[in-house]
Amino acid sequence: MADQQGTQLQMPDPAELSKSFAEIAERTQSLLQDWMQKNGTTMPSMGMEDPLSVGNTFMELTAKMMADPNQVVQSQMTLWQDYMALWQNTASRMMGQETEPFIKPEKDDKRFKDPAWEENDVFNYIKQSYLLASRWMQQGVNDVEGVDEKTRERADFYTRQFVSALSPTNFALTNPEVIRATIESRGENLVNGLKNMLKDLERGKGSLRIAQTDYDKFVMGENIATTPGKVIFRNEMMELIQYTPSTETVVKRPLLFVPAWINKFYIVDLRAKNSWIKWAVDQGHTVFLISWVNPTAELAEKSFDSYVTEGVVKAVDAIEQTTGEKEVNAVGYCIGGTLLAATMAYMAGKGDDRIKSGTFFTTMLDFSEPGELGVFIDESTISYLEQKMAERGYLDGAEMAGTFNMLRENDLIWSFVINNYLLGNDPFPFDLLYWNSDSTRMPYAMHSFYLRNFYQNNKLVQPGGITLADVPIDLSKVKAPTYFLSAREDHIAPWKSNYKGTQILGGKNSFTLAASGHIAGVINPPAGNKYCFWTNAKNPADPDEWLADSKATDGSWWPHWDAWTKKLSGKDMVPARDPSKGKLKVLCDAPGTYVTAKA
Repeated sequence: MADQQGTQLQMPDPAELSKSFAEIAERTQSLLQDWMQKNGTTMPSMGMEDPLSVGNTFMELTAKMMADPNQVVQSQMTLWQDYMALWQNTASRMMGQETEPFIKPEKDDKRFKDPAWEENDVFNYIKQSYLLASRWMQQGVNDVEGVDEKTRERADFYTRQFVSALSPTNFALTNPEVIRATIESRGENLVNGLKNMLKDLERGKGSLRIAQTDYDKFVMGENIATTPGKVIFRNEMMELIQYTPSTETVVKRPLLFVPAWINKFYIVDLRAKNSWIKWAVDQGHTVFLISWVNPTAELAEKSFDSYVTEGVVKAVDAIEQTTGEKEVNAVGYCIGGTLLAATMAYMAGKGDDRIKSGTFFTTMLDFSEPGELGVFIDESTISYLEQKMAERGYLDGAEMAGTFNMLRENDLIWSFVINNYLLGNDPFPFDLLYWNSDSTRMPYAMHSFYLRNFYQNNKLVQPGGITLADVPIDLSKVKAPTYFLSAREDHIAPWKSNYKGTQILGGKNSFTLAASGHIAGVINPPAGNKYCFWTNAKNPADPDEWLADSKATDGSWWPHWDAWTKKLSGKDMVPARDPSKGKLKVLCDAPGTYVTAKA
């Protein structure tokens, strides 16, 4: 037999095990009774709504599938043959023969890292059987003929969610790590897991909001968002932070950072060693940053126009007031970059050219190919969200967070189910996951406009397709030089979609592609010496052609961007600008008050 030393599960005495589990049952019953008395006598209703049209998607898929019974039979026969081959492979292994796995997990699949999945015959078979069924289900969806691409993408996405949920790693009796923990702790892990689940239900007011980190370990301004600075301007939409300089002289042209409002700004200021903000300050930039309000129902009618005129434009005005400088360089991250481009087009329409360059981190301007997020964009889904937003005045931040978590369900959902509920561990304090869980709301008017005009109808790229504050928007009128930074493995803003921006804006556009994903590809400080990036002086229409002719450089792209923006800013340096000595009154210390508001 295969060597299974160290992976055999040693069962305790059956009588002791029975007694232990009886005690666990009694304790869990007491925990549930206490929770229900505290939070109500019944569990929350799951309801029968289908806002994402999952049922309709699979009904359409099934109809097309049954129209070709021969294909169905062939698919079933293929699955049967594969299972027979797997069983023969497993039988040979159990008889001591050296065999190669019939099917292996993908290289980036972390679910089966426990040695027992490979070394124990039973768990090895369970793993391969699951992978075989998973592959068959996903291929079955993709092989159905006569289905439009949108329906196929939706079916593929929700099939993946279903397949991921049924992984043997997610169940106590088919996860060797959980079985060992249960035996060793006499079931204490399951009791702790129930406590963790009840805490998550309580925090979610009846909805299960799985804790991704230890929320008590982080304090804004103390161990996250710590770069020194001052809030020098505030209105209903945002606070403007000016960061304290760390050099004697600074680049004459100030730098404005426009973050996404779907998440909070401190992804670029998590801690000193990977803070893009601190690094930019250390390079001699006078950095200003918009911290968006976390809107309540009172701001339901704030529109996309409001984010332009009361957000970015007001920030540029305030920078001019406090520094006397009429020109700024601007950077936008994700949807903050989309807003920045729209604002630059708005200002161009008014003859205002104070934003002299635009940098776009993982930013889409053309939404014709939005990646997996497009699964959630259709009339029924948007109408459902609009109905919910009309009732509350905003989109709840947890709903948006849940959407993004589904894009990486095994890492951001099921790994925490296993760790917190099955193993009974407390979540590890991780600043990135604290940020990921620190949700923000979206005003009704703005979010409806954004979903319909950008994602659903792709009007931003159409000259005059949208009008902001009475100004028709034409991105081709943006003549300032721009720098696009995308990430090759980005699952939120696909890099080839981002690349289309180079063909839309009217100035000289530079494109840089970083390794890794939406966060790690951007937050990659030079000191870490990680990953690489690609550059190309030309911007052909085809992104694959761009990549084929690009040059790879090891390490962080940050210095490359710094050299680009300083070349545009000129050689003039001025004495460092102390935010306490500017022409605008200091309102409070960074990171300000808006960022601390919880959804």
